[in-house]
Amino acid sequence: MGEAPGGAPARAVVLAGGRSSRLGGTPKALFRTEHRADGHSSTLVGHMVVDLLELGLTSDDVVVVGPEDLPSMPVLRTREDPPFSGPAAGIVAGLDTLDRARPTPDWTLLLACDMPAVRPAVVALLNAAATAPPEHRGIVVIDDGRLQPLAGIYRTDALREAVRDQPSVNRSVRSLVGTLWDAELTLSGVTDDVDTWDDVDRFGLLPPRD
Repeated sequence: MGEAPGGAPARAVVLAGGRSSRLGGTPKALFRTEHRADGHSSTLVGHMVVDLLELGLTSDDVVVVGPEDLPSMPVLRTREDPPFSGPAAGIVAGLDTLDRARPTPDWTLLLACDMPAVRPAVVALLNAAATAPPEHRGIVVIDDGRLQPLAGIYRTDALREAVRDQPSVNRSVRSLVGTLWDAELTLSGVTDDVDTWDDVDRFGLLPPRD
């Protein structure tokens, strides 16, 4: 089980299965960033996976939920059922896969793959979880006044209980796990996501390879 320096041991569900409708169907997960130290490009979802592994999570602690044509990554993979049935369904599918993989850490990150600058938020969430009082079941980021449901960390047992036997298809993340948001972590500018072509330009992203 992995942990950032000083942070709580955790696992992670990375959601990468949306329709990207405001991008004309071009998959967000496959836009490329050149932030890697070797100068080579990486997809947004690959960039997220690299960040998590560098922060100490193991390959069996990370699951990417998305279509089969995503690039090969050294982590667990699954798909929401049915495909394109929303982030809540993706969370349930990811948790099921992680629970089958290995003994589970005390905390679980829920993350969208389309936040290119999110690494400082992940570190802050892991550190906040390490010192959270027992009554805090979940910690969610508030970024420039906006609550970010898919930049949060949850006690694994509480998260399992919250989703158990709950319908998840085409359901919002807030309605599925919002009752666990016992604490907020205030940050700025680290969870901006890629929803439009203006966002693609703002982050300097490259188009997906054919």
